Amino acid sequence: MDEADFKRLLAPLPVSWWEADGGSEPVDSGGGAFADEHTARRFLRTLCADRRGPSRLPGDGPYQARFEGRTFTVHWPAQDDGAPTGRSGGLAVEVGAPVAETDSYASFADLSPAAVFVRDADGRYVWANHAYAHLYGTTRDILIGRHLAEVDGPDDAARFLALDEQVLTGGHSVRHTLDYRRSDGSHGHAAGYRFPVRWGTLRCVAGIYIDITDYTRALDQRRQAEEDLRALRDHSGLACLRLSADGVVRDAGTAAAELLHVRLGDLVGSPADTWLAPTPERTALHRIWDDLVAGRRRTAHTSAVLVDGDRRRRAWIHLSAVHHAAERLPGVWAVITRLGLSHEAHPPLTAAQVRILSLLAAGHSNADIAGTLHLSRQTLDYHLSRLRCLLGVASRPALVARAYVLGILSPHSWPPRATTAAHPLSPA
Repeated sequence: MDEADFKRLLAPLPVSWWEADGGSEPVDSGGGAFADEHTARRFLRTLCADRRGPSRLPGDGPYQARFEGRTFTVHWPAQDDGAPTGRSGGLAVEVGAPVAETDSYASFADLSPAAVFVRDADGRYVWANHAYAHLYGTTRDILIGRHLAEVDGPDDAARFLALDEQVLTGGHSVRHTLDYRRSDGSHGHAAGYRFPVRWGTLRCVAGIYIDITDYTRALDQRRQAEEDLRALRDHSGLACLRLSADGVVRDAGTAAAELLHVRLGDLVGSPADTWLAPTPERTALHRIWDDLVAGRRRTAHTSAVLVDGDRRRRAWIHLSAVHHAAERLPGVWAVITRLGLSHEAHPPLTAAQVRILSLLAAGHSNADIAGTLHLSRQTLDYHLSRLRCLLGVASRPALVARAYVLGILSPHSWPPRATTAAHPLSPA
């Protein structure tokens, strides 16, 4: 191998070589220990200033030198054999991890949104990224070189140093969460890992953390809301049920079980349709349900006929779409706000007949109804006669009263509309 090949071999390695004249000024240099020639020259000047530098006697052998936190094994004879008179050559090899490893780690961690630090075994910061310094309301240039006790309070500093010692002693990473005091004095929460690293020649502890203060606050708020909801479910006396997106009872209060005369354990886990009679109201409720689960509506008021053994009763229900942490799709909270008497089935009515009943309930005259529906007076009279026959009443006021008793019209809306209306603004 000639000299040129040897120099190319040293180019990517963590070494520095040089040839210097009698005054120790470099004539030629290379190697991969330093990123630029300026740093390499400063390194050589540092060696020259050291009393153990070129003034050492020939044949004394290699020695170790420190430069900017790094350690090198240096071999610098007084004069190389075969070199011009007064000229010497030397070689320095870095001890420990190559500089490229720490530089690569620092380059990666510096761009991370997570807070990253490196501390030596004594608790002094040797590196930190901007995100970590931001947690303490400072910059990393100010943070690096300071001791942990200068940044955190005495109790926190002692706790963090003990954790560092645990990592260094065990020699493996530790996953944990911790509480700390923010720069504004408020308490913060962080989660992450702490692990041993080699930083140049130093044995250090590195940590990477994510601030989860807002996340834990949101969890606490959700937990408090769920506790309040359970208290409402169990102590309000209202029949409450939480249903999954596919209509299965996931949670229920004792009032709901008592209303249906079943055990709470039998109610939870059962399909909601088990407790609903197959009436037109159930079909309308399914349409409302699809809108709630799909996010097209958030709340709805409707009615349904509940099956209670051999008896059927009409119930008015408030529905609200809610998200649950354990379920991908939103579920629905159903609260039975009012319970009617035993349900009496009514004959099937056409959409036109239901529309006539809603207009009657709003107080419109026969002429107004005929004009609104584009019917002749004779056709309207026929429909009214047919409705009186179907519902078993003899007058217009009785038609309206019977329509509300049978649940054909909703008691919770004005202008009047059918309980089976597909949309809140739809009359039928």
